[in-house]
Amino acid sequence: MLAIGAYEKCRQYINLHSSDSDTKKEIFPCITISRQTGSGSYEVSEKLIYILQNKTKDPDNTWTYFNKDLITKVIEEFKLPKVFKNHISENKYSHISDAVNELLGVKPAEWTIVHKTTEIILQLARYGKTIIVGRGSNIITSKLPNSFHVRLIAPIENRLKHVQEVFKYSKSEATEYIKKEDLNRHKYLKSHFFRDPDDPTLYHITINTGKLTYEESAVVIAEALIKKFPGSFV
Repeated sequence: MLAIGAYEKCRQYINLHSSDSDTKKEIFPCITISRQTGSGSYEVSEKLIYILQNKTKDPDNTWTYFNKDLITKVIEEFKLPKVFKNHISENKYSHISDAVNELLGVKPAEWTIVHKTTEIILQLARYGKTIIVGRGSNIITSKLPNSFHVRLIAPIENRLKHVQEVFKYSKSEATEYIKKEDLNRHKYLKSHFFRDPDDPTLYHITINTGKLTYEESAVVIAEALIKKFPGSFV
C-alpha cells in the first residue's frame, strides 16, 4: 500500500536524488494526475507504480508517489517555515488579507506558498519516476519533455460510492465533500494558473474509472507511457 511508509519512501527518493553528482544521468518520465474527487487517483497510482517498477530501467531508483500531504512534508524537509504546513489548500483566497497577514507575521502569503510548491514539483518532475497528484502539477510541468499528464474522471454515482467507502461518509456527506473539493480544485487552478482542469487539451489521456477498473486504468496509463518513452523501459 502507498500509505504504508509513504513519507519514508519520499524521504528515500529525495535523499537519493539530492546526493546525485553533477554527472549526466538518464532522465525518466514523470506522471501528473489531475482528478475529479472520488475518481480513484490513489488506487490507480498504487497499481501503476507496481506495473512501472517492474518494467523500468534502474530498478533501485524507485517510482514514488506525491500528493498534497506528502508535498507539504517535503516543504518541511526542505527546511521551509513550518507554518506553511497549515496553509497549503486548494481554495480561493484574499490577496489583500494575505499581504496584511504576511506583514504582521501571521502567515506566509499564498503566492509564496504556491511559488515554493511549484519549485518542489518542478524538481521532483525533473528527477523523474514520480507520480504527482494535483497541485497544478500538469500545468507546472507542461514544458518538461519527460512529463506525461493524466486526467481521471468518473460518473458521480461512482465517485459518491468511492468517497463513502473511503471516508465512511453518508451519501449526503459524500455529496457535500465532492462538491467542495471539486470546486476548490477548480478555483485553485483558475486562480494560480489561469487554466480550467476540465480542458481536455491539458492531458495526454483522460480515463473514466467508471468504465475501467483501477487496475485497467493503470494498465492503460502504463502502456501509453511506455509507448511514449520506450527508452526508459526494459
